[in-house]
Amino acid sequence: MPRENYLVISAIGGDRPGIVNELAKACSDYQCNIVDSRMTVLGAEFALVMMVSGSWDAIAKLENIIPPLARKLDLNLIIKQTQARRPVRALTYNVNVVALDQPGIVYRIAQFFYSRKINIDELQTNTYSAPHSGTQMFNINMTVNIPADMHLASLREEFMLFCDDLNLDAVLEPMRSI
Repeated sequence: MPRENYLVISAIGGDRPGIVNELAKACSDYQCNIVDSRMTVLGAEFALVMMVSGSWDAIAKLENIIPPLARKLDLNLIIKQTQARRPVRALTYNVNVVALDQPGIVYRIAQFFYSRKINIDELQTNTYSAPHSGTQMFNINMTVNIPADMHLASLREEFMLFCDDLNLDAVLEPMRSI
């Protein structure tokens, strides 16, 4: 069985219909598979990060046609060959935090996990207006990998005390399989 090769494509540009279609078509045309992706609109910009897999020659061909396609679509582009992720001995947890919006929340939460050598796998934030008051609120959703040898009850207690000190409503729970 041939070894899979991987390419990460990161792009940003003005939002408009057809960007995903064109990029997905290019992957399909060159027999590459989109194995992981994140796509979103931030302000007036469309942003994406995707990892594709394929044979070495399919990846090489795709790597050559993506820059001209990005110019056609007016996207700023970064492409990089990569490898499959190595498995880690860790427990996957979801973290959700809601609070009044204030600068520095992401840094403080990231610092909490970094100082305990806990890897953040995914992070998504957004702000919104509270329904009745219109107060600007902040929401963060994260997926973290907690080392298998870490004492979970102690970590949970430390995290809840940390959040209480900052007046953050938080949940730290095991990721549930679908």
